[in-house]
Amino acid sequence: MPKKEYQVTPLSGLDQRLDVFLSEKIKNLARSQIQKIIEEKKARINGFARKSSYRLKQGEIVEIEYKTSEPERIQPEKIPVNVVYSDSFIVVIDKPTGMVVHPGARNRKHTLANALLYKFPEIKEVGPEERPGIVHRLDKETSGLIVVARNKKSYRELQRQFRLREVEKLYLGLIWGKMPEKEATISWPIGRHIKHGERISVKTKKPKAAETRYVVKKEYKEFTFLEISPVTGRTHQIRVHLAASGHPLLGDMRYGRKKPVIECARLFLHASCLSFIHPDTGKRVELISHLPRDLKGILDALDN
Repeated sequence: MPKKEYQVTPLSGLDQRLDVFLSEKIKNLARSQIQKIIEEKKARINGFARKSSYRLKQGEIVEIEYKTSEPERIQPEKIPVNVVYSDSFIVVIDKPTGMVVHPGARNRKHTLANALLYKFPEIKEVGPEERPGIVHRLDKETSGLIVVARNKKSYRELQRQFRLREVEKLYLGLIWGKMPEKEATISWPIGRHIKHGERISVKTKKPKAAETRYVVKKEYKEFTFLEISPVTGRTHQIRVHLAASGHPLLGDMRYGRKKPVIECARLFLHASCLSFIHPDTGKRVELISHLPRDLKGILDALDN
């Protein structure tokens, strides 16, 4: 049974919840698994058992014992996916809202990766086993375009383009209220929330640079329709930046408002345009996905 030991420092763990701290240190365990280990008193601080919510102090030693098991292999699943472009090097999918991109500790099935393995089995050998062919992600709640590599050459080249920010992404979103400017850039660093480690926030002890550009497309009485271009690709970046500006996306149950004045059963955020250099031909590929019917219906209702 593995036993690990960590020391709390100003740069690692200070004032952080015990379960969040261990989740960040031990990547192959879900937070729920870590909480169970803590409940079983197999995680101790300076030799004493504590609760998951315990706030760590500088200099404390955190010890944890846990069993390891081989994760269940990702299985191909016959799940319909909307392929908007495909050749022997890449495939671009128009992902629906509600679909997770790749398996995690809590969800091993019904992801986009499961569906891709069924339709394009060769991607099994491309990239990490948990993320076959996956070079970027969309939130579960976000719909729209995502490109996947079908061979190792494409995987390496697309990774390079994302790393150097050569890939252009455009999202469409509906926010509460009106932005102060018709066109601007939000450049607030973000990271794990200082108290709620499962959330991303501008209130963080480990800020990472994040940049989101937007252009106002249309203003309504209580809402504004935006084109949004993330320059960086941080987790939940668009949602956090807009919420921190006081104008969260409609339907954002994590960072936004819980009681919308109009019905929106999902996050109003759609990855509508994706542009990159083809890894084989060297020519730029630009693909467009129009707003899904449910989101377009909300705009039509506002127009009327």
